[in-house]
Amino acid sequence: MPPPRFAASERLHLSIPATSRALARLRRAMNDPILVRAGRGMAPTPFALRTAPRVRSLLDEAAALISAEGADNIAELERTFTIRINDGVAATLAATAVEATSAAAPGVILRFVAEGNESTEALRDGSIDLDIGAGENTAPDIHSASLYRERVVGIVRADSPLGRHRRPTPAQLCRHPHVSVSRRGHVRGPLDEALESRGLQRHVAAVVPTYPVAALLVSSTHYLGLVPQRLAEQYGTSLGIRWFPIAVPLPEIDVRLSWHARLDADPAQRWLRDTIRSAFDNSAPAVS
Repeated sequence: MPPPRFAASERLHLSIPATSRALARLRRAMNDPILVRAGRGMAPTPFALRTAPRVRSLLDEAAALISAEGADNIAELERTFTIRINDGVAATLAATAVEATSAAAPGVILRFVAEGNESTEALRDGSIDLDIGAGENTAPDIHSASLYRERVVGIVRADSPLGRHRRPTPAQLCRHPHVSVSRRGHVRGPLDEALESRGLQRHVAAVVPTYPVAALLVSSTHYLGLVPQRLAEQYGTSLGIRWFPIAVPLPEIDVRLSWHARLDADPAQRWLRDTIRSAFDNSAPAVS
């Protein structure tokens, strides 16, 4: 493993002495050590950790100014964009987004990372470029736009008797065991409330964390599941499942793009957002 200062000089495209002099100037200007020895490596000071998000923001703004004149030459853009996304949305969004961006800019890499911590800090400190998921951010420095609205549909294995019904009744839904989707392990959901208002109750036999897992489970069991319509349409045939509308009103899923305000005017970021939105405007599912 190369010494930490050697590794830093490589990333900065500077010699080791030049890197040392730059760090010394930064220490004098900030009146802080910035980096200190920690075993065989270096560790940032509390001041460095505290100011890192603001420094990253300033660097991004400077990069936007530098890249503005080359905004029209998207075909030659070479850049990696990090997108936080949940498994259910990624199952249908990733392929569409990758195809749309690579067609215009082959040098662009979309790096998808899983949800886990939905904190807006990752957008603020530049760890991610875009967040794609349900819900809406309320922080004033986070911008967002609706990507698409999604409805939830029922799925069963293709040979299930329930699959022969175009729109099963609520009572018919309750005659089959259900697989419920909840990242937090919740058994109840909006369907339970809708059924109970009609004097009905379903039996939840399994709870799984994501919609793709629910689809896989349904494909190999006699369970009934609820998944986004796009997922059912895209993978229904290959998984051997049928989908149908739910005959009770359920809330739609509002899938949104979110980004930090400092990236709002960045030409490459703006192109990416517009490209993803356009791709999904042209691939809306048919409503039965």
